[in-house]
Amino acid sequence: MEQRILLKARLILEYHGMVLLMKQTSNNGGKYTLVGGTIENNEFAKTSLIRESMEEAGIKLKPENLKLVHMLHKKKGDNSRVVLYFKSTDWKGKPSALERHKFKKVEWFDLDELPASMSPTVRHVFEHYKAGEMYSEFLKR
Repeated sequence: MEQRILLKARLILEYHGMVLLMKQTSNNGGKYTLVGGTIENNEFAKTSLIRESMEEAGIKLKPENLKLVHMLHKKKGDNSRVVLYFKSTDWKGKPSALERHKFKKVEWFDLDELPASMSPTVRHVFEHYKAGEMYSEFLKR
């Protein structure tokens, strides 16, 4: 069987020690997560993240303001994905939940006081990100 690895990009948007999280709708899990999505075949990671950030949250980013801060290799059963996490502290626009079928709202949280109802993957990434670790692995059971 051919192995297929999904490639994704996520945004860690920081502002004065706070990070932006999006609250999913109940149908999508109801957890807090990060802006971002799948990198399409015709895109580079930063281009994808810039597109997703505008579509999901109305955030306008520039490629030069995106810094790669973490990479996650996640496995669940036979599925494998690599997620690139980019940090930015510079953007235009007021963040809001634009894809209402996926997200209820956006909220800022202190990096040291993240919500309990965060997805396990995002919690894992923030633990490694805060420790300054560039790479981590996550096995979802």
